[in-house]
Amino acid sequence: MPAFTAKDVQALRQSTGVGMLDAKKALEENQGDYEKSVVWLREQGLAGQAKRSDREATEGAVAIGRSGNVASIVQLRSETDFVAKSDEFKNVVSELADLVAAKGESALDERTSDLEDMKTRLKENISIGKVVRIEAPADGAVDSYLHLQAGRGVNAVVVAVSGGTEELAHDIAAHIAFARPVYVRRDEVPESAVAAERETVEKIARKEGKPDAALPKIIEGRLNGWYKERVLLDQAYIKDEKQTVAKYLGTASVTQFAQVVIGD
Repeated sequence: MPAFTAKDVQALRQSTGVGMLDAKKALEENQGDYEKSVVWLREQGLAGQAKRSDREATEGAVAIGRSGNVASIVQLRSETDFVAKSDEFKNVVSELADLVAAKGESALDERTSDLEDMKTRLKENISIGKVVRIEAPADGAVDSYLHLQAGRGVNAVVVAVSGGTEELAHDIAAHIAFARPVYVRRDEVPESAVAAERETVEKIARKEGKPDAALPKIIEGRLNGWYKERVLLDQAYIKDEKQTVAKYLGTASVTQFAQVVIGD
């Protein structure tokens, strides 16, 4: 029987920032002695991760994976764009996205030790950020758009459409990448947010000295503008601003979308 428990391994991991396998090995090498294990990890050049894990990881890359009628987005975070632009980093995030598309989010556990090793070698706080997996509806399709910057993905979108094609899903994904809506349709916007905005625009209109009789029309007009910033179907389609996204979709509908942007 080992002279330590799973809780001991977890405690050592949290205090030193090393991976589970390294923490376990350290305790094995030192018969479960916590202090000696910390020293051993330092001697091996493995400790020090704890400080790195406290550093903010605001850089990184996003990648899109595809497996049949499923598409995914995985965000891998880093501290510097130097690391994020490296071939190794870009390859890893791409592999993670493919893994999620094929097997689901839980499959990322298969790469935990690899990520811990990369964190140790690069001496940088690296972690998995947002993870998305979207499946096409039975009567539709799923597709994506990925905006690259210096060779790395920085803006990823996946869209599922009902009654439409992959080409249509791709067009909508490209629109979302730049227009950045939050909701598909108005009824998804929380009522509390709408009420708060209505109150705000009314106060602004009154301060501007607008007549009471004109307030309802003014408030609705400004609310419509507010919706256009947030609601996909209300937005002017980016490739043809004479029509809305809703009109461009025709009889098709967006059932789900997700967007992940580095730095947001």
